[in-house]
Amino acid sequence: MKKIITATVAAFSLTALQAFAGSPVQVWKCQINDDMGEEELIEFSGEWAKAAAKVDGGKNMSNQVYFPVAVGADGNGTDLLFISSWPNFEEYGKFWDAYPDSDAAAMEGGAMSCHGSQLWEDMSIK
Repeated sequence: MKKIITATVAAFSLTALQAFAGSPVQVWKCQINDDMGEEELIEFSGEWAKAAAKVDGGKNMSNQVYFPVAVGADGNGTDLLFISSWPNFEEYGKFWDAYPDSDAAAMEGGAMSCHGSQLWEDMSIK
């Protein structure tokens, strides 16, 4: 009987952790290539997103580009933030395991170069 109770508590604990887990958001600081305008960058980013959606774990990924309106210089020449998010860490992990050999990875550097990233956990209030 103790084993059944222990197994039940363990199963509920794991389920509760997953229910309260946030979703991963990766924020990249990037510079636009010299020969690329903002509109062209958005178009290129859309093509990258289509290629990334074909990568395992990339189907439900969403992407945004944030251009600064009023900011102080960060000393790194950041022209934009490129933000990718996934519904859960499992899909994020699948994506990054498969990404290096993907068509999306082969497109890197075509529009911008990124000089740093951070992984955040989104705990949006619903």
